[in-house]
Parts: sequence; C-alpha cells; structure tokens
Amino acid sequence: MDSVGRNRKEGLVSIVTPVYNGEAHLAGMLDSVLSQTYPGIEMILADDGSADATLQVAEGYRERFAARGYAYRIVQASHRNASAAINAGLPYVTGEYLIWPDSDDVLEPESVAKRVAFLAGHPQYQCVRSLSYYFNENTGERLDKADEQRGDLSKEDLFWDILESRTFVCCGCYMFRSEPFFRIYPQRHIPEYDVGQNFQMLLPFVYRYKCPTIREELYGVAVRAGSHSRTGLTQQQEEKKYADYERLVDDIAELCGLEDEESRRRVTGWKAARRYRISLKYRRWKEALKALGRLRSCGGFRMGDALKEVIWAFFVKGWVAEKVYPVYRKICCYLRSSQA
Repeated sequence: MDSVGRNRKEGLVSIVTPVYNGEAHLAGMLDSVLSQTYPGIEMILADDGSADATLQVAEGYRERFAARGYAYRIVQASHRNASAAINAGLPYVTGEYLIWPDSDDVLEPESVAKRVAFLAGHPQYQCVRSLSYYFNENTGERLDKADEQRGDLSKEDLFWDILESRTFVCCGCYMFRSEPFFRIYPQRHIPEYDVGQNFQMLLPFVYRYKCPTIREELYGVAVRAGSHSRTGLTQQQEEKKYADYERLVDDIAELCGLEDEESRRRVTGWKAARRYRISLKYRRWKEALKALGRLRSCGGFRMGDALKEVIWAFFVKGWVAEKVYPVYRKICCYLRSSQA
C-alpha cells in the first residue's frame, strides 16, 4: 500500500501530540485521552528532545494505555521545534482520522466520539471542528477570556478566516480524514519552522475542503504563564518569528497554488499588516508607514483608517500606546471581520 493509505485502519483515530519539556503537564493530556468514550484510538507521542522527565512520565502510561485497549507509541527526536516533532510522528499514523492536540491541553470525554460520528454521518466532509474553552491550569477554573475569536460558525470555507485571524486555529479542535491529508503531504512531512505547526496542518487542508463546526466545547486549552505561546520574546526573537511566519505562509501559498491576483493581494496585505504592527511596536516609523502604504494599495485600509494609524504611530506614546492601542486594533479587526 502507498504512503497515502498504507495500513490505514477503518474507524481508528490517530492522535499525534508533540511535547517538549512537558513533565509538569503531560499527564493531564494523557489522562484525557484515556477518558475518551471512543473505543478505537492510537496515541503517538512525539518528544522534541525534552530535557526534563517528560519521557519518564510518558513511559509510566504504557500499561494504562494497554489496559484501555489503545495503541501507544513514544517517538523520540532531537530538539528542534513542534513541526519537526509532528513530522516524527506522522509516519506512524494508521488511523482513518487524525487529530493533533497540544500536550498541555485536554480532550473532553466525548471529544473524539462526537467528531468521528459527525464525519461518519457526513461522508461529503473531509474534516470537522469543535469549539474550545480556556481554563486555568493550576485551579482548573474556566476562563471567560479566549485568545482567539470564534468568528462566523456557519462558515465552512475557512482558509482566509484562519489566515486573517477571523476564526480560531486551536489545533485540538480539528479532525481530518487522514487519507486526503496524506494526499497533500504524501511524504508525511509538513514544512518545518520554528513557528507554527497548525498553519502547516490546517491551511492547505481547509483550502481544499470545507470544514463545518460542531457547536460544543469539546477541547480545553490550558492557560499557564510558562507556556510557549505566552513566553515573552526579545525584539530579535519577535522579529525572527514574524519573518518565519512570512516564509511559512509563502510555502503554504505555493502548496495551495495561490496564483490569482486576488489571493496574492490578500497574502501581501496579511504580511503588510503584520509588518506594520511589529514596526509600530519598536518605533520604526518609516517601516510602519511603508507597511501602511502597502496595506492601502492592497485594500487593507481605507484612507481614513490609514490616517488614524499615522496618528497612532507619530503622536501616541507611552501607556496609551501600550495599553489602549491594542484594544483599538482588536476593535478594528472585529469590525472588519463582521463586515467580511
């Protein structure tokens, strides 16, 4: 059997989870997998060269997975990044369905079963997603504030909504049929960057296939100060992150064959908006204005919006710029997304 469909087991759900230095939180994810009501699961834990006791914690779950009747594999790799860890696990996927939750989050007991039931009952769809909730890792208390907006949940064409941050990327919410996923990546290898893994997994897939939403909170996102997404970055690190995302999106555009003028314009606008934000943050006024000009030419800003941004860039500083400006930007993004 070829690399797309080799050893595929009907009804089986493959869970590929990258983990790095997850000693303190990995047990919560593994416990949530063991609590699933769905009978057919294989757990593929891809360790990204952890330097703590992650592997010892993982090894301690072998008997529990065996007793539950779930396949369990630990894949070890040298430390690189989350996308490289995903790539270490993908060759071992044999399930009809694929999910890739983070190592510090949790799956609700019906999370897998409800998504499989939807896909089994709707063969016209190749993927589905659920909603998520956020919780304090230390107390378990649910939080009202979310990192991502949900957007229009009736929409099924999600490529631009995901790229342009009008809906959520939250990895553990999505479930794919594995066969069409491996048609996109027949070598079972997504682009590797120090940023992302969700863009690589999601965007080429949702560009090709519609993705409906189950309007239930079936995935819990842990909020903790030391998580990767909440770790403070130096200016150099943040600028590298922005540049890496631009290169990554260029790779994704090529994978998707985005060659028409409108698509190129939107990708250019996405880059310009990000360049504007980082330039404004570090007071690089000329670069900020240049990015605004590019946004204007792409239709990303009306003239009035551009004038407001210039005022922010040149005349607003200190506490107002640090605290009020991000709120202003969120309101602008919300208004634009509601009009899209």
